[in-house]
Amino acid sequence: MHTNNNSDHKQGFRRDFAKMDGDFVVFLIGMRVNKFWQIHKWFPVAMAMPRMLKELYANPESGFLGERSWFGRNTLSVQYWKSFEHLEAYAKSKTAEHYPAWRDFNQKVRKSGAVGVWHESYKISKGQYENIYVNMPAFGLGKIGTLLSAAGKYEHAKDRINN
Repeated sequence: MHTNNNSDHKQGFRRDFAKMDGDFVVFLIGMRVNKFWQIHKWFPVAMAMPRMLKELYANPESGFLGERSWFGRNTLSVQYWKSFEHLEAYAKSKTAEHYPAWRDFNQKVRKSGAVGVWHESYKISKGQYENIYVNMPAFGLGKIGTLLSAAGKYEHAKDRINN
């Protein structure tokens, strides 16, 4: 991580931004508990994601770069991948954790309406994203990219977006 050397940093104030080498994918995936009393339906769905994440973190060749999750009635995992092809290969792999979890959901849970699942995939091209982290530890894209000082030529969003 690059440390700010501007006067704001000397006063304990820090502004950083994350830069990626090349294109990448942001994948949002989540679930929503619709029928709390049907725990036997939604709990297995909730427990599938930690198994998948453990597998992905153990296999960097999968193209998985990292993630952050939030839990509650609506659960969200923000994931970063090297490419859409890597993400799709993992999703379709019959030897990985995702495939049996998806099959079980479709066979045992989907029609019950006890839980909803969703995802969104975004292909991000170099220079087509911008971010800022003020007084934050490495977070989100800042945990997987190169964290740089958002000072000088990178002080404003319009200056960071094309780099």
